[in-house]
Amino acid sequence: MATSQSQGVADAITARTGVRVELELITSFGDVTQAHLTQLGGTGVFVNSLREQLAEGGVDFAVHSLKDLPTAPAEGLTVVAVTERDDPRDALCARDGRKFSDLPAGSVIGTGSPRRVAQLAALRPDLTFVPIRGNAGTRLGKIAEGEVDAVVLAYAGLERVGRLDDVTDVFEPEQVLPAPGQGALAVECLTSRAGGDLAYLAAVDHADTRAAVTAERTVLAELEAGCAAPVGAYAEVDGDRLRLRAAVVAPDGRQAVRRERSAALGGADPAGAAASLGRELAREMIGEGADRIVAEAAED
Repeated sequence: MATSQSQGVADAITARTGVRVELELITSFGDVTQAHLTQLGGTGVFVNSLREQLAEGGVDFAVHSLKDLPTAPAEGLTVVAVTERDDPRDALCARDGRKFSDLPAGSVIGTGSPRRVAQLAALRPDLTFVPIRGNAGTRLGKIAEGEVDAVVLAYAGLERVGRLDDVTDVFEPEQVLPAPGQGALAVECLTSRAGGDLAYLAAVDHADTRAAVTAERTVLAELEAGCAAPVGAYAEVDGDRLRLRAAVVAPDGRQAVRRERSAALGGADPAGAAASLGRELAREMIGEGADRIVAEAAED
């Protein structure tokens, strides 16, 4: 998947700037460890190796799945572009083509995401959720092997690796809010080069997507939560306004704080307006106990 999405960004850069890009494949700790995401802490495990290569000059820029990128800025590094977002929704891949509502009680669902478990458990407390790791092919193989009855994966990821035929149902944001930044890719480089010899990377930046994910990731940052936390957030640009929805759900699905806000994006600093919207929404949620749910989930 990393190769596919990096090649897509490389092709877009070449198409818009004429600059040819050569891929350098780097394996991260998060790619090889068999530990589950909750055990890893979920902060930087998929990006640290790439950032080390950036700092050492081994690569000129890196492409990250934005949902895996820590919200805290990295010293000396800049996200110079956020590509236009692909479908941000989560998808179900189930045995016998079943939809989520058709799964028999007690069905076993595989997912490595506490966010997905929490929101799906709120919808179907009669299902059993088990953690799984591995690439999309490995996870889908667990259905055929009888280890699970279904798995839940990002729709965009399945599309990038050509496995949409395995999708049996798709969760709308009204059902399951995606991870902050899901479906978008971040292009990161040394800050010292962002306005210099790598300034051409800005050609693949998508303003609406950057505003949306800025709001989402600000919610995550204000809640002091990482990508392993049960936090969903999704923002959409409609004309000159940004609509932001967020949810923090307890791991068993029994407690939840859900909020929605919108704000105008007009003016010279849409990213700043998006960040303000995210902060305001997060503070409302904290006032209702969202931070407590995040802290208790981290202790489990």
